[in-house]
Amino acid sequence: MNKINAPVYLEDKLEEVQESGRLDYRSSTLPTWCPGCGYFSIVEAVGAAMNALNIDQKDTVVVSGIGCASRFPFFMNTYGFHTLHGRALPLATGIKVANDELTVLAVGGDGDGFAIGGGHISHAARRNLDITYILFDNGIYGLTKGQTSPTSVLGFKTGTSPYENEDKPLNPLMMLLSYGASWVGQAYAGLPHQLSEMIEQAMAHRGFSYLHVLSPCVTFDKTTMTYKNLDMMVRDLPEGHDSSDLMAAMAHAQSVETPELGLYYAEDRQTLADGLNHTIERAQAGG
Repeated sequence: MNKINAPVYLEDKLEEVQESGRLDYRSSTLPTWCPGCGYFSIVEAVGAAMNALNIDQKDTVVVSGIGCASRFPFFMNTYGFHTLHGRALPLATGIKVANDELTVLAVGGDGDGFAIGGGHISHAARRNLDITYILFDNGIYGLTKGQTSPTSVLGFKTGTSPYENEDKPLNPLMMLLSYGASWVGQAYAGLPHQLSEMIEQAMAHRGFSYLHVLSPCVTFDKTTMTYKNLDMMVRDLPEGHDSSDLMAAMAHAQSVETPELGLYYAEDRQTLADGLNHTIERAQAGG
Protein backbone atom coordinates (compact mmCIF):
# COMPACT_ATOMS: atom_id res chain seq x y z
CA MET A 1 0.00 0.00 0.00
CA ASN A 2 1.45 3.34 -1.02
CA LYS A 3 1.94 5.83 1.79
CA ILE A 4 0.29 9.18 1.09
CA ASN A 5 2.41 12.13 2.19
CA ALA A 6 0.70 14.57 4.52
CA PRO A 7 -0.02 17.99 2.98
CA VAL A 8 2.44 20.82 3.70
CA TYR A 9 0.87 24.12 4.72
CA LEU A 10 2.58 27.50 4.30
CA GLU A 11 1.62 28.57 7.83
CA ASP A 12 3.31 25.49 9.30
CA LYS A 13 6.48 25.99 7.27
CA LEU A 14 6.61 29.67 8.26
CA GLU A 15 6.29 28.75 11.93
CA GLU A 16 9.00 26.12 11.51
CA VAL A 17 11.40 28.67 9.97
CA GLN A 18 10.65 31.27 12.65
CA GLU A 19 11.27 28.78 15.45
CA SER A 20 14.48 27.44 13.90
CA GLY A 21 16.46 30.61 14.65
CA ARG A 22 17.66 31.00 11.06
CA LEU A 23 15.92 34.34 10.67
CA ASP A 24 18.04 35.77 13.50
CA TYR A 25 20.90 35.91 10.98
CA ARG A 26 18.88 37.85 8.40
CA SER A 27 18.55 41.64 8.45
CA SER A 28 15.28 43.48 7.97
CA THR A 29 16.41 44.40 4.44
CA LEU A 30 14.93 42.04 1.87
CA PRO A 31 17.14 40.78 -1.01
CA THR A 32 16.77 42.76 -4.22
CA TRP A 33 18.08 40.24 -6.75
CA CYS A 34 16.09 39.27 -9.83
CA PRO A 35 13.23 36.83 -9.10
CA GLY A 36 14.58 33.30 -9.50
CA CYS A 37 18.23 34.24 -8.93
CA GLY A 38 20.23 31.51 -7.25
CA TYR A 39 21.64 34.01 -4.77
CA PHE A 40 18.42 33.79 -2.75
CA SER A 41 19.33 30.18 -1.94
CA ILE A 42 22.81 31.24 -0.86
CA VAL A 43 21.71 33.92 1.60
CA GLU A 44 19.22 31.49 3.15
CA ALA A 45 21.84 28.74 3.29
CA VAL A 46 24.38 31.00 5.03
CA GLY A 47 21.85 31.87 7.72
CA ALA A 48 20.98 28.21 8.20
CA ALA A 49 24.66 27.25 8.42
CA MET A 50 25.48 29.97 10.94
CA ASN A 51 22.48 28.95 13.00
CA ALA A 52 23.56 25.30 12.96
CA LEU A 53 27.07 26.30 14.09
CA ASN A 54 25.64 28.71 16.70
CA ILE A 55 27.85 31.54 15.43
CA ASP A 56 27.34 34.86 17.22
CA GLN A 57 26.28 37.65 14.84
CA LYS A 58 28.18 40.31 16.80
CA ASP A 59 31.42 38.40 16.22
CA THR A 60 30.83 37.97 12.47
CA VAL A 61 31.83 40.15 9.52
CA VAL A 62 30.61 39.63 5.95
CA VAL A 63 32.80 41.26 3.28
CA SER A 64 31.90 41.80 -0.38
CA GLY A 65 33.29 43.51 -3.46
CA ILE A 66 31.24 44.77 -6.43
CA GLY A 67 28.64 42.91 -8.50
CA CYS A 68 25.29 41.30 -7.79
CA ALA A 69 26.85 39.33 -4.91
CA SER A 70 28.12 42.56 -3.33
CA ARG A 71 24.67 43.27 -1.87
CA PHE A 72 25.01 40.25 0.40
CA PRO A 73 26.15 42.06 3.60
CA PHE A 74 23.01 44.21 3.56
CA PHE A 75 20.84 41.12 3.95
CA MET A 76 22.72 39.63 6.92
CA ASN A 77 22.26 40.56 10.58
CA THR A 78 26.03 40.78 11.14
CA TYR A 79 28.73 43.38 10.69
CA GLY A 80 29.39 43.98 7.02
CA PHE A 81 31.84 45.68 4.67
CA HIS A 82 30.85 46.53 1.10
CA THR A 83 34.24 47.29 -0.40
CA LEU A 84 35.77 47.95 -3.84
CA HIS A 85 35.61 45.83 -6.97
CA GLY A 86 37.74 42.72 -6.48
CA ARG A 87 39.02 43.76 -3.05
CA ALA A 88 36.96 41.61 -0.69
CA LEU A 89 39.88 39.32 0.21
CA PRO A 90 42.41 42.07 1.12
CA LEU A 91 39.79 43.64 3.40
CA ALA A 92 38.92 40.26 4.89
CA THR A 93 42.62 39.67 5.50
CA GLY A 94 42.96 42.95 7.39
CA ILE A 95 39.90 42.24 9.52
CA LYS A 96 41.03 38.73 10.43
CA VAL A 97 44.60 39.81 11.21
CA ALA A 98 43.29 42.60 13.44
CA ASN A 99 41.02 40.22 15.38
CA ASP A 100 41.50 36.50 14.87
CA GLU A 101 38.49 35.75 17.09
CA LEU A 102 36.07 37.07 14.46
CA THR A 103 34.23 34.84 12.02
CA VAL A 104 34.92 36.36 8.60
CA LEU A 105 32.94 35.46 5.50
CA ALA A 106 33.93 36.88 2.10
CA VAL A 107 31.55 36.69 -0.86
CA GLY A 108 31.86 37.60 -4.52
CA GLY A 109 30.95 36.75 -8.07
CA ASP A 110 33.06 35.14 -10.80
CA GLY A 111 33.97 38.54 -12.26
CA ASP A 112 34.78 40.12 -8.92
CA GLY A 113 36.82 37.11 -7.80
CA PHE A 114 38.61 35.96 -10.94
CA ALA A 115 38.95 39.10 -13.09
CA ILE A 116 39.90 42.26 -11.19
CA GLY A 117 40.27 40.34 -7.91
CA GLY A 118 42.07 37.32 -9.33
CA GLY A 119 45.47 38.29 -7.95
CA HIS A 120 44.27 38.18 -4.35
CA ILE A 121 42.85 34.63 -4.19
CA SER A 122 46.20 32.89 -4.52
CA HIS A 123 47.71 34.74 -1.57
CA ALA A 124 44.73 34.26 0.74
CA ALA A 125 44.83 30.56 -0.12
CA ARG A 126 48.59 29.98 0.24
CA ARG A 127 48.70 31.89 3.54
CA ASN A 128 45.76 29.78 4.78
CA LEU A 129 43.85 32.82 5.98
CA ASP A 130 41.19 31.50 8.38
CA ILE A 131 38.08 32.74 6.54
CA THR A 132 35.38 31.30 4.30
CA TYR A 133 35.18 32.56 0.72
CA ILE A 134 31.94 31.80 -1.13
CA LEU A 135 32.23 32.39 -4.87
CA PHE A 136 28.89 32.91 -6.65
CA ASP A 137 29.52 31.68 -10.21
CA ASN A 138 26.85 32.51 -12.79
CA GLY A 139 29.29 32.70 -15.71
CA ILE A 140 28.34 36.25 -16.63
CA TYR A 141 28.54 39.87 -15.49
CA GLY A 142 24.98 40.32 -14.25
CA LEU A 143 25.13 43.72 -12.59
CA THR A 144 26.52 45.42 -15.70
CA LYS A 145 23.91 43.80 -17.93
CA GLY A 146 25.34 40.60 -19.31
CA GLN A 147 28.93 40.71 -20.54
CA THR A 148 31.07 37.56 -20.61
CA SER A 149 33.06 36.79 -17.46
CA PRO A 150 36.20 34.72 -16.75
CA THR A 151 34.00 31.61 -16.39
CA SER A 152 31.73 32.13 -19.42
CA VAL A 153 31.61 29.07 -21.68
CA LEU A 154 33.01 29.00 -25.20
CA GLY A 155 30.46 30.05 -27.80
CA PHE A 156 28.39 32.10 -25.35
CA LYS A 157 26.60 35.00 -27.07
CA THR A 158 26.02 38.24 -25.18
CA GLY A 159 25.42 41.88 -26.08
CA THR A 160 29.17 42.48 -26.07
CA SER A 161 30.09 39.16 -27.74
CA PRO A 162 27.51 38.83 -30.54
CA TYR A 163 29.88 36.59 -32.52
CA GLU A 164 30.24 34.18 -29.58
CA ASN A 165 32.79 34.05 -26.78
CA GLU A 166 36.17 32.81 -28.04
CA ASP A 167 37.98 32.89 -24.67
CA LYS A 168 38.49 29.60 -22.85
CA PRO A 169 36.93 29.81 -19.36
CA LEU A 170 38.99 29.51 -16.19
CA ASN A 171 38.70 26.42 -13.98
CA PRO A 172 38.35 27.94 -10.48
CA LEU A 173 38.49 24.62 -8.63
CA MET A 174 41.79 23.69 -10.29
CA MET A 175 43.14 27.14 -9.49
CA LEU A 176 42.25 26.98 -5.80
CA LEU A 177 43.62 23.47 -5.44
CA SER A 178 46.91 24.52 -7.05
CA TYR A 179 47.05 27.71 -4.93
CA GLY A 180 47.06 25.64 -1.74
CA ALA A 181 43.57 26.29 -0.35
CA SER A 182 43.10 24.01 2.65
CA TRP A 183 39.39 23.38 1.97
CA VAL A 184 37.81 23.32 -1.49
CA GLY A 185 34.20 22.38 -2.26
CA GLN A 186 31.50 22.92 -4.83
CA ALA A 187 27.73 23.33 -4.47
CA TYR A 188 24.75 24.30 -6.62
CA ALA A 189 22.14 26.94 -5.77
CA GLY A 190 19.44 24.65 -7.15
CA LEU A 191 20.10 22.16 -4.32
CA PRO A 192 19.61 24.39 -1.24
CA HIS A 193 19.84 21.71 1.45
CA GLN A 194 23.16 20.38 0.17
CA LEU A 195 24.32 23.99 -0.28
CA SER A 196 23.59 24.76 3.38
CA GLU A 197 25.47 21.65 4.49
CA MET A 198 28.49 22.61 2.38
CA ILE A 199 28.53 26.16 3.80
CA GLU A 200 28.35 24.72 7.30
CA GLN A 201 31.35 22.49 6.59
CA ALA A 202 33.28 25.38 5.05
CA MET A 203 32.66 27.71 7.99
CA ALA A 204 33.57 25.00 10.49
CA HIS A 205 36.96 24.48 8.81
CA ARG A 206 39.94 26.21 10.39
CA GLY A 207 41.81 27.74 7.49
CA PHE A 208 41.02 29.12 4.04
CA SER A 209 37.81 27.43 2.90
CA TYR A 210 36.68 28.05 -0.67
CA LEU A 211 33.17 27.10 -1.74
CA HIS A 212 32.35 27.41 -5.43
CA VAL A 213 28.59 27.82 -5.94
CA LEU A 214 27.07 27.32 -9.39
CA SER A 215 24.22 29.83 -9.58
CA PRO A 216 22.21 30.64 -12.75
CA CYS A 217 21.63 34.22 -13.90
CA VAL A 218 17.97 34.01 -14.90
CA THR A 219 17.92 37.46 -16.53
CA PHE A 220 20.92 37.48 -18.87
CA ASP A 221 21.64 33.79 -19.51
CA LYS A 222 18.80 31.85 -21.12
CA THR A 223 20.98 29.35 -23.01
CA THR A 224 23.91 27.86 -21.07
CA MET A 225 24.13 27.96 -17.26
CA THR A 226 20.40 27.65 -16.61
CA TYR A 227 18.60 25.63 -13.93
CA LYS A 228 17.38 23.23 -16.62
CA ASN A 229 20.89 22.60 -17.92
CA LEU A 230 22.58 22.43 -14.52
CA ASP A 231 19.92 20.07 -13.16
CA MET A 232 20.97 17.62 -15.88
CA MET A 233 24.70 18.26 -15.60
CA VAL A 234 25.59 18.26 -11.90
CA ARG A 235 26.66 15.08 -10.10
CA ASP A 236 27.77 14.28 -6.57
CA LEU A 237 31.42 13.40 -6.10
CA PRO A 238 31.86 9.62 -5.97
CA GLU A 239 31.06 8.15 -2.57
CA GLY A 240 34.58 6.81 -2.18
CA HIS A 241 36.35 10.11 -2.98
CA ASP A 242 39.27 10.73 -0.59
CA SER A 243 39.23 14.44 0.28
CA SER A 244 42.80 14.19 1.58
CA ASP A 245 44.09 13.21 -1.88
CA LEU A 246 45.05 16.39 -3.75
CA MET A 247 45.68 14.62 -7.06
CA ALA A 248 42.28 12.92 -6.91
CA ALA A 249 40.66 16.28 -6.17
CA MET A 250 42.36 17.81 -9.22
CA ALA A 251 41.21 14.92 -11.40
CA HIS A 252 37.59 15.48 -10.36
CA ALA A 253 37.95 19.25 -10.81
CA GLN A 254 38.47 18.64 -14.52
CA SER A 255 34.91 17.32 -14.89
CA VAL A 256 33.61 20.64 -16.21
CA GLU A 257 30.99 19.06 -18.50
CA THR A 258 29.37 17.31 -15.51
CA PRO A 259 30.29 19.46 -12.48
CA GLU A 260 30.69 17.38 -9.33
CA LEU A 261 29.32 18.60 -6.01
CA GLY A 262 30.79 18.06 -2.57
CA LEU A 263 34.07 18.35 -0.70
CA TYR A 264 37.02 18.03 -3.08
CA TYR A 265 39.90 18.58 -0.68
CA ALA A 266 40.60 19.37 2.96
CA GLU A 267 43.72 19.48 5.10
CA ASP A 268 44.69 20.79 8.53
CA ARG A 269 47.71 23.06 8.57
CA GLN A 270 49.05 26.26 10.12
CA THR A 271 46.90 29.33 9.49
CA LEU A 272 48.12 32.84 8.80
CA ALA A 273 47.36 33.80 12.41
CA ASP A 274 49.38 30.84 13.70
CA GLY A 275 52.38 32.00 11.70
CA LEU A 276 52.04 35.60 12.87
CA ASN A 277 51.77 34.48 16.49
CA HIS A 278 54.90 32.37 16.04
CA THR A 279 56.76 35.39 14.65
CA ILE A 280 55.66 37.52 17.62
CA GLU A 281 56.82 34.86 20.07
CA ARG A 282 60.25 34.64 18.41
CA ALA A 283 60.58 38.41 18.34
CA GLN A 284 59.66 38.69 22.00
CA ALA A 285 62.16 35.94 22.86
CA GLY A 286 64.89 37.84 21.03
CA GLY A 287 65.50 35.47 18.15
